[in-house]
Amino acid sequence: MKQKKEVNLRKGNIGLILDSYDDIFSDFDPRPYNVRALSDDFLLECKKASVDKNKELELRFLIPKHNRNTSDEYEIRKRLRNHFQKHFKEKETEIKEIKRDGLIWFFLGAVIMIAATFLYKLPGFLFNLLFIITEPAGWFFFWEGLNKIFKDANQKKPEYDFYRKMSKAHIYFLDY
Repeated sequence: MKQKKEVNLRKGNIGLILDSYDDIFSDFDPRPYNVRALSDDFLLECKKASVDKNKELELRFLIPKHNRNTSDEYEIRKRLRNHFQKHFKEKETEIKEIKRDGLIWFFLGAVIMIAATFLYKLPGFLFNLLFIITEPAGWFFFWEGLNKIFKDANQKKPEYDFYRKMSKAHIYFLDY
């Protein structure tokens, strides 16, 4: 029986041994399970365990048999799903906004550079001054827009991937 449990824990799943359901939640939040804040330690362990797993996840909680309560498990499962789905949507929206802003900056930079090209041909001190100001401004907006699209958005990807995986995870409670 013990070997079977060990094999189940190693099958590409996230298995966490808990003393009680409270191990999943913050010690500072006395509210009921359906609205209680998740523990930072719990989330950190889930992140570490999910990094190398690309397929559909199973989140398995091993709890002492005498501490199990199916109605609490239903509420906890629902709470976890809500938490992971909420944060997945937030990260998805955040990445889309960063890319949208990057595109705006990119196109604004292109427009400013085109304007600078027209200013270059015009004679006079004022046009020279405007050219001197718009040329670096155009390049700045252009490159900063590309930076937002490719670098800033990719920095958010690990959290996005974590919440995407966890929002689709199957959650099980097992006793030991």
